[in-house]
Formats: sequence, C-alpha cells, structure tokens
Amino acid sequence: MLSDIPKHYPVLLNEIISIITPQHGGTFIDCTFGQGGYTEKILSFKGTKVIALDRDKKCKEIADKISKKFENRFVFKNKKFSQLNHLKLKNENIKGVIFDLGFSYSQIKDVEKGLSFNSEGELNMQMGINEFSAKEAINMLSALELEKIFKFFGEENEAKKIANQIIISRKKKEIDTQELVKLIEKTKTKKNFKIHSATKIFQALRIFVNKEISELLNGLISASKILKKDGVLAVVTFHSLEDKIVKYFFKSLSENKSISRYLPQLNQRETLFKILEKKPKTPSLKELKENIPSRSAKLRYMIKKDNSYNFETDIFNEFRNLIEIENFGNKL
Repeated sequence: MLSDIPKHYPVLLNEIISIITPQHGGTFIDCTFGQGGYTEKILSFKGTKVIALDRDKKCKEIADKISKKFENRFVFKNKKFSQLNHLKLKNENIKGVIFDLGFSYSQIKDVEKGLSFNSEGELNMQMGINEFSAKEAINMLSALELEKIFKFFGEENEAKKIANQIIISRKKKEIDTQELVKLIEKTKTKKNFKIHSATKIFQALRIFVNKEISELLNGLISASKILKKDGVLAVVTFHSLEDKIVKYFFKSLSENKSISRYLPQLNQRETLFKILEKKPKTPSLKELKENIPSRSAKLRYMIKKDNSYNFETDIFNEFRNLIEIENFGNKL
C-alpha cells in the first residue's frame, strides 16, 4: 500500500485475487476504488490493466499516485458504478469486474461526509455526485417516508417511533448529526449492546442519500453485459439487504427458470453465468483478527459462459418497493 495514507485493509483480498486470476493478464474494472487496495494488487501482476471508478472525488489523489507507479496500465474515472455503460470498452478484454460495497478508513473518518455517528455538525452522508444530503431528508421528509427508509433500508424495528420523534424535534430546531444520535438513543427502548443504537438509522440514511439500491442494480446489470467469456463478476457485501440483492441477481442469471417443472429441458433458456460456490466466501480468522470491520463481509462471484451482451432480468420488479422508497428523494 502507499505509505502516506491511513491504514486500510482491502477486504477478502486474497480470495478476490484467487477468483479473478490476474496472473493470466487482462483488463479488470474496480468499481469501488476507495484507497486502491484491489487495484494496486491487480496491477502488481504483469499484463494487467485496471479501470477504476469511484464517485468520491477525494479518491483521485490516491489514483494519481497509483497512475505514476503503473503508467499506461491504470485509468481512474470519477464516476458512479451505475455509469459503467458510459465507458468506452469496445477493445478491452474485460476479465473481471469487482464491487466492494464497504467504505474505506478515510471515508468513514471524513468529518465532511458524516458517515459516522461520532461526526459533528450538519448531517451529510453524500459520497459524491449526489442530489441531496441526509440533512434535507431528515428535516423535510414526512414521518411515513422516514419510517419506510429506516424500516426497509436499515431494518430498524423501532422505525415508526424514531420517525415520529424526528418530526416533533425538528419543529423546535434543525436536526444535526449529534442531535439525531441523541434522539435515537433516547427513543429506542430495545438496546443492543453489540452495535450502537444509531447504526441502523445511519445505514438507512446513507443508502437513501446515495441511492445505493438503484446504483447496485444498474451496476450489476452493466457489469454483466461488459464481461467477456470466462470473465468474473465479484461482489463483496456488508449487510443483508445488499447480499439479498446480489444473491437474487446471481441466481436469476445462473439458474434455469421454467413455468412448470414438467416442461422439457429444451424449452428452458440457456443461462448466461455459472456459479461454482453457492455459499458466499467470508473472512478467515486471521483477517478477522487484523481487520474487525470485515466481520460482516460476504463475497459472491459468478463466471460468464459466453460473450453475450443482452439479457433479460426482472431485478427491478423484484425490488420495486425499495426503488419506490428511494424515489422519495425526488422531491428534495
């Protein structure tokens, strides 16, 4: 790693490398560049090239240093991974696309982003290329809208109670980060001593502000299209909602679905991907000791069977309720 940045552990790095096999060369897309952990390791193999994306413009400083180290083999784009289809990749042999849906050390500690409930000042949670902040969501959305965000994006059992308390409190004054934390701690009746009381609400707001549901859906679809035969799509998730989406998408493109189990095999469409391991990979005991935040990480991957570009997916319909909640942000 580059020596002048905070210590960061790329989660499941060894597992990712063993799956995408960069020792055989090819072009890889790192959709969540962060502090460049995956990218730099891939580039350490000769014959590789990495195209990295990140919506956080602050990542460019790290990208510039890696670019000098691996001249002509590295390209960085300050884009969201839903914009994968905007890249010009006609002549690229895309052998792997990687998504790490977690956050880097520097992003969590960035007081301007306000991702942590230890942050001070205004609510923000914008990762870059955003349309609104958590401040606008908390202070402008209705009680029912906030309740749905907390319930479905944060899986918060006391979502309604917290949402109602926010409405009452914001009539007196605008709610900032620490005000929200205090409100949550005061409102929640069921305490979980393993995680902070505000964890689920902050997760929900971050997902909502950054439109992480539609981002993930569009990113997965685009990645599946641009991969070449035998290319690998690998995704590291950190909470159950992300994993549910990835698991469903992978299953839908790797398993034959028929209306009736009595229909002959010939009437079933050919699948685009294959899955070698149904259960996700998780961090080793060694990694868990070295990097505690990796404890919730799950790695799923699938391999493309041919060079097909177009395919059908019902993933937007499957998660339409989440997209509808995400669309509350259109009024902000």
